[in-house]
Amino acid sequence: MKRLVLALLMALAADPAIAGTAVSLKADTVSADAVITLSDLFDGAGPAGRVAVGQRTGAAAVLDANLVQAAARRAGLDWANSEGLRRIVVRGPESAPGLSGGAARGNVEVLTYAHSLAAGEIVQPQDLVWAKAAGAPADAPRDADQLIGLAVKRPLRTGAVAALRDVTAPQVVKAGDLVTVLYEEGGISLALQGKALAAGAIGEPLAVQNTNSKKTIQAVITGPDQAAVGPEADRMKTPVRYALR
Repeated sequence: MKRLVLALLMALAADPAIAGTAVSLKADTVSADAVITLSDLFDGAGPAGRVAVGQRTGAAAVLDANLVQAAARRAGLDWANSEGLRRIVVRGPESAPGLSGGAARGNVEVLTYAHSLAAGEIVQPQDLVWAKAAGAPADAPRDADQLIGLAVKRPLRTGAVAALRDVTAPQVVKAGDLVTVLYEEGGISLALQGKALAAGAIGEPLAVQNTNSKKTIQAVITGPDQAAVGPEADRMKTPVRYALR
């Protein structure tokens, strides 16, 4: 029994999650300097707050939440990340571009665009920054992952509040492209090349004209200049457009 108790005590002492000081992520993560520290991210960081976890070179920086969690643990802090965040956006001390001082002091935390984007551009982590606003649209994203990697549908101005209606899945096939259409089932694999008769994104249906027979077949886009028919096409018909938290 004594050995069992001793083993349990040693296991508990070795667990950094148990030994660490519990901290919570700040509602507004702001770094006044180029170097981002744990105190910029967490309430109650104490002396460990001086530990650097990243660097901001523009209006905002995007940190990997798992790497931040690991750095905090090594510094003796325990961040549970109960919301399952994958990225943390850290902005500079300036008010969000395009928002008045009063709006920036509002009571709603929203994602805004750090600079103007043209239609068709793919949203990158550095394109987004958290800011305070007087209100948020009904389809405001809950985190940056819901926008990153998607294509902008219309021109967006600097400082505009982000909304899911701003973006769509990026087109990976253009009308007139040569597309490889694949059929796979039960160990049988067949491929043919055809001309796309329209543009589309992954998971969308696509009419493809066989370059040899000139017949048109209906396929589903699976990747850049790639499409499928058969079981793979059925699986791709319901794509996941937005990342979940």
